[in-house]
Amino acid sequence: MQIKVKLDEGAKMPTKAHDADAGYDLYSRESVDITENFGEYIFDTGVHMAIPKGYVGLIAGRSGLNFKQSIQCPVSVVDSGYTGPIKVKLYGSEMLNSYEIPAEIHKGDRIAQLLIMPLADAELIQVEALEDTDRGDKGFGSSGK
Repeated sequence: MQIKVKLDEGAKMPTKAHDADAGYDLYSRESVDITENFGEYIFDTGVHMAIPKGYVGLIAGRSGLNFKQSIQCPVSVVDSGYTGPIKVKLYGSEMLNSYEIPAEIHKGDRIAQLLIMPLADAELIQVEALEDTDRGDKGFGSSGK
C-alpha cells in the first residue's frame, strides 16, 4: 500500500528504524522545554497524509520518552478523510510537572509513532438486551491481578 505524504517547511518524512517496526516515527519541527509550558505541549509535525478509506492512523507514544523522561503521549486518531497537519500532544507526569525531570524536546527528535491500521466495517444495531457472557458487566479489575 502506498500513502501520499505532503510535508510543510521544516517537516521530516515519517520513518521506520526497522522494517518490522509497527509504527512510523514522527518528528518535532521545533525545540521546546515542556516543563516551561505547564507540563504539556502540542507539536505540529507538518506532516499531511492521505490515509486510505478503510484505514486509520493511530498516534501512540514512544517508550523511550516515557521511561527516560516521563513524557506521555495520549493515543490519538487520524481519520482517513483528514489531510491537515498531524499534531502530537505530549505531557509530563507529576514528577515532570514539579520540575524534577528535564523535558526538553529538540528539533528533529522522534516524539511519537503513527500506526496505520485497517478498520472493521461494522454496522451498529440497537437492541433491548445483549447475550449473557462469563464476564458480563464486571470490569475494572474484576478478572484479578
